[in-house]
Amino acid sequence: MDEFFPLPLTQRYFEDYPVGLVAHYGPAHVTADDIVRFATAFDPHAMHVDADAAADGPFGGLIASGWHTTAIMMRLMVDNFLNERTSLGSPGVDTLRFLLPVRPGDELTARFEVASARASKSRGDRGILHTNIELRNQAGELVMTQTMINLVKRRTPAA
Repeated sequence: MDEFFPLPLTQRYFEDYPVGLVAHYGPAHVTADDIVRFATAFDPHAMHVDADAAADGPFGGLIASGWHTTAIMMRLMVDNFLNERTSLGSPGVDTLRFLLPVRPGDELTARFEVASARASKSRGDRGILHTNIELRNQAGELVMTQTMINLVKRRTPAA
């Protein structure tokens, strides 16, 4: 259980995500090693993998890939907001914006707000959540926003 939900993560279903619910989680600490490790595997641009080259680049130093930033948010979501047992995946993201670079030493905090929730018209065992997500650094600066769509099992499926 946490301060935002009356039920522990493992017991949450679609019905436990009312429109307007807001939850904050984090911080997630970002290290230079994390940035380089992720980028080496998935986004090997110099600004993400080579501190010396990045120092001469447009950001003046090493920065996390936007996809790494999104993955950090996803970890906070999976660990705290949506549980593996009732989450049925996501058909996509409506918006995704990288607003400021994420740097080594940053502490990222996520804000999740349920923007809409409706029962599926075609599948009575699930609902559809639209969640507005903000990721901020330790200075409170907004580094990423997105609106994610998630399919979540209903506690009591509709007939």
